[in-house]
Amino acid sequence: MQRGHRTHPLEWIAEKGILLVSLSAIVMVFLIFLFVAREALPVFTGQLNTASGQKVIPVADMEKLSPAELEAYLGLTPEQDAKMDADTKRTLMEVKLEELKEASTDKDTRVNTASWRYFLRPFQWTGYNKPVYIWQPVSDIQKYNIVPLLIGSLKATLVALLFSVPLALGAAIYVSQLAHPRAREWLKPGIELLAGIPSVVLGFFALIVMASVLQSVFHYQSRLNAFVAGIALGLAIIPVIFSIAEDALTSVPRSYTQAALALGSSKWQAAWKIVLPAAIPGVFAAVVLGFGRAIGETMVVLMASGNASIVSWNIFDSTRTMTATIAAEMAEAVVGGPHYRILFMLGTVLFVVTFVSNLVAGLVIMRLKSKLEGKR
Repeated sequence: MQRGHRTHPLEWIAEKGILLVSLSAIVMVFLIFLFVAREALPVFTGQLNTASGQKVIPVADMEKLSPAELEAYLGLTPEQDAKMDADTKRTLMEVKLEELKEASTDKDTRVNTASWRYFLRPFQWTGYNKPVYIWQPVSDIQKYNIVPLLIGSLKATLVALLFSVPLALGAAIYVSQLAHPRAREWLKPGIELLAGIPSVVLGFFALIVMASVLQSVFHYQSRLNAFVAGIALGLAIIPVIFSIAEDALTSVPRSYTQAALALGSSKWQAAWKIVLPAAIPGVFAAVVLGFGRAIGETMVVLMASGNASIVSWNIFDSTRTMTATIAAEMAEAVVGGPHYRILFMLGTVLFVVTFVSNLVAGLVIMRLKSKLEGKR
């Protein structure tokens, strides 16, 4: 009778330790997202109000207001209102009256800019001759239109992908299919080693060296722009795309290549027409992960994009991304204020964009695999 295998105590401890670390990582990621979503929740539920121009209510009319109306007028929570006596509330009414008397008479002060109507659509502010998209959180009238930030993020990311994908895939095809085995031994780790370069170093290089060189070559006006930021971002994501694409190409059975060579194909023809189509699900996954890495990058775009929140699809204009906005403004935002909440909303939007792109990519990859395997 064969005895069952007994697990050594140290092996059991190691297994449980690995399980604990894995679960802890999952829980930490979930808690981070939960915290970000909680801070941004007032934005999504429409509870924020940035309108500074309010109707003036005389102190003598305080008794005519309901508790809810008084709380809304003074900006109090039900808990704060319960702790205050009538004299304290009367004093707050007097202070509020003085503030409103000194407030601007501009009609735009009555606009609640922390609403989706003003986040996504243009508005004709006082002094402008047409509706415009403006991100200007530090002003008498706070403006939080996120369209310039969305366009800036997309511009920098698309430039990065257009620059990095051909280079990374070309390098992956060469290393996995064409290079001599001895050259492959140092090329692959050498390229992957680029992933260890801190993004702040790439940003500094783009700011000091790359921006001047590219401006002298292309002769555009703005020294820091989406083009410079995109090229620097491309350098940051090349190792990611290369590593995953090279693994996908290497995993294609060697019999495919050998059969193509036996039929008279060259190595390049076999790599381009046989191996690459067979590895297309993995290659597509590499591009999607590169997109997620690029759109979530902070330091490179913060240092090299010019940080001008303008609506322009010209890649040679200065731009501002959502990640750079969060990094640059979070330290100056008042905790719990509209600006603070809206920055967390931008973080939530970034998470949703990344999640949706990965979800769509997963569906496309499954479909490609089914097609390659002859399934429907």
